[in-house]
Amino acid sequence: MGTAEDTAWLRWVTKQFGGAGGSRDREITLEEFTRALQVKESFFAERFFALFDSEGKGSLSLAELLRSLRGLLQGSETEKLRFLFRVYDVDGSGSIDPDELRVVLGWCLRESSLDLSPQRLGDLTRSLFEAADKDRSGSITFEELREELEAFPEVMENLTISAASWLKPPGPPVPPPRPRILTRGFWQNRAGSLGCLGAFAALNLLLFTTGALQHPGWVALARGCGQCLNFNCAFLAVLMLRRCLTWLRTTPLAQLLPLDQHVGLHQLVGYLVLVLGATHTGAHLANVSRMVEQDGDRDKLGGLARYLLSSGAGAGGLGDTAPQTGLALQGLLVTMLIFSSPCVRSRGHFELFYWTHLSYISIWTLLLFHGPHFWKWFLVPGSLFTLEKVLGLAWRRAGGLHIVEVNLLPSQVTHLVIQRPPGFHYKPGDYIYLNIPAIASYEWHPFTISSAPEQPETLWLHIRSLGQWTHKLYQYFQQPQLPNPEPKPLRKILGERRQRRWVQEGLPGGVGSQGGSVATSGDGAIQLTSYKATGATGPGEGDPRAGEVSPGMDGTHRICSVQCFIDGPYGTPTRRIFSSEHAVLIGAGIGITPFASILQSIMYRYQRRKQNCPSCHYSWCEDLQDGEMMLRKVDFIWINRDQKHFEWFVSLLTKLELEQAEEEPGGRFLEMHLYMTSALGRNDMKAIGLQVALDLLAAKEQRDSITGLRTRTQPGRPDWSKVFGKVAEEKRGKVQVFFCGSPALAKVIRGHCEHFGFQFFKENF
Repeated sequence: MGTAEDTAWLRWVTKQFGGAGGSRDREITLEEFTRALQVKESFFAERFFALFDSEGKGSLSLAELLRSLRGLLQGSETEKLRFLFRVYDVDGSGSIDPDELRVVLGWCLRESSLDLSPQRLGDLTRSLFEAADKDRSGSITFEELREELEAFPEVMENLTISAASWLKPPGPPVPPPRPRILTRGFWQNRAGSLGCLGAFAALNLLLFTTGALQHPGWVALARGCGQCLNFNCAFLAVLMLRRCLTWLRTTPLAQLLPLDQHVGLHQLVGYLVLVLGATHTGAHLANVSRMVEQDGDRDKLGGLARYLLSSGAGAGGLGDTAPQTGLALQGLLVTMLIFSSPCVRSRGHFELFYWTHLSYISIWTLLLFHGPHFWKWFLVPGSLFTLEKVLGLAWRRAGGLHIVEVNLLPSQVTHLVIQRPPGFHYKPGDYIYLNIPAIASYEWHPFTISSAPEQPETLWLHIRSLGQWTHKLYQYFQQPQLPNPEPKPLRKILGERRQRRWVQEGLPGGVGSQGGSVATSGDGAIQLTSYKATGATGPGEGDPRAGEVSPGMDGTHRICSVQCFIDGPYGTPTRRIFSSEHAVLIGAGIGITPFASILQSIMYRYQRRKQNCPSCHYSWCEDLQDGEMMLRKVDFIWINRDQKHFEWFVSLLTKLELEQAEEEPGGRFLEMHLYMTSALGRNDMKAIGLQVALDLLAAKEQRDSITGLRTRTQPGRPDWSKVFGKVAEEKRGKVQVFFCGSPALAKVIRGHCEHFGFQFFKENF
């Protein structure tokens, strides 16, 4: 922030306290002060209020508050630091003792929504106190605090720029620079989509023109829309040929066609069909009304009703039933649109969307009766659609599988371990449709496979409880007693493997499986383990920390045999990752799921490239670029709201870190960046001490206190300009960014990618 931002913020403070039109002498209470500044915890509000209330009268006038804030904003670096010191000096003695520091850091944790144990809080306090207490006097003076903070340039830089950011509420994310339409980055991410949309619009215009030119008046409008409807209703089927689209991803056409946007295009065509259908119907009604008027019939409504409800010669369609089938089609289309709206789906009523969407069968059937030429348009896509459905149905029902293990993980995440069907081949990041009759007999839901293809016997799914079906799934496996039929052969195999591993590793009650099952420590807490191919070794193998459980993890582990069916696999944009040179993987919240499989597969392939010198044990990774993997660098970015949302995935990231315990020549192949948006950053006074303490303790222990990883968790949201600027400076090849998360964040990241000239691919979320 600079002078202009400071001035704007002072205006905002004045407005918050009603000073714009009221008296500047009115008294402000502590409650008003806390509410206006949007401080979560009362401790910091009380400290700020007490420091501003120099007379100790228990209230502030607006003029007094603005005078104090202006002095803080315009003060020197020393004055700003002294204010920070006074916040931490709770008893006003002129020095900070360990108890005071512990109290303040405890409130810092609460303000940042961090939940650490009292022992961990003590470690943080001790780490910061020992670093700042230079003379070992048992207290921290102002000069000692200043000397310690000067070792953190980012903190001092924020002090130099402004102190307003210490107190102001967090604002909205900074929008990305708007790229010019003619820039390379803009067209790089939109060329395929815009080209296909242009061709689609031109084809519809051509069809409308050819249909309308042969007829006069209202009939011309109706026929033109009807010709477009023939094409678009058939095209809707093309956009949902998932097996065909997955196959197209393996062909050169994948570079030209916007296959990643097929769901969005399906929605767009659906809206267009509704508009064309309404226009087509309205034009026919207007034409009939004109005909009734020409016949001299005074009862226009009666004549119109007779035309719509009774079949007659020349009405059109099979058996002259065009009016009746047209009204039925319009009703079905409107119903489908209503129950496909986001407000219905976001409230967990997926079954309403699912069952009303099945009316596409009735719609296509009615279209064959309604339009005499529709069958010509529908013959090929309809045959392919029917073939896909029949093959899928036959394969699903013939290939009934079982869920062999279930783990209820933190943040309402259900981890399913499913036996892998013979001959089931998929790519990292692919998804399947899952049906569990015990939850809902006829519902199929798409989920990304979170295990690597190299894992031979099982599939993993990680399902977050966000809707009605997923909540039922989580609750079903919370039951104390589950159906437990005779064990399947796979369960016996996995059980024997676990027993052997217990003996080898001395786990008293733990569960482990090299085939990709779940590892459990003696206290019952669950952690994920990534698959490691037989014979692949790495620097982290044998490390005693490889089996550690992240502190605070909790869950329920079940061995079970619950019947399920799967349909797939289907491809996603992430299939392009292995043909990238420098891939940036960005996941927000549960959007991490596609990258779980990808990261495991990347490290498996990376290990196959690794070479070891038999004499000196020096290891290096050959910089190979083959058809299997072109990757030279991977940046993995995970953004979460709070600490608990990291816990269910931490153990896999720990294993990936151990694979790279020794830095490779030229920099790490896989670099991780974790962000916690609820945590306050170093530019906020309420968190400066905490972030410095976390940095000091992380440097001492070589692990992060929040996640237990070696990678330090960064507070707040990423500064995308800095993140992508660093990626661009590395010059490790052509950069491609893959994102899975909320549409709002996708728009922000896309803008930054276009500014830097990076290719952007978004997973449907």
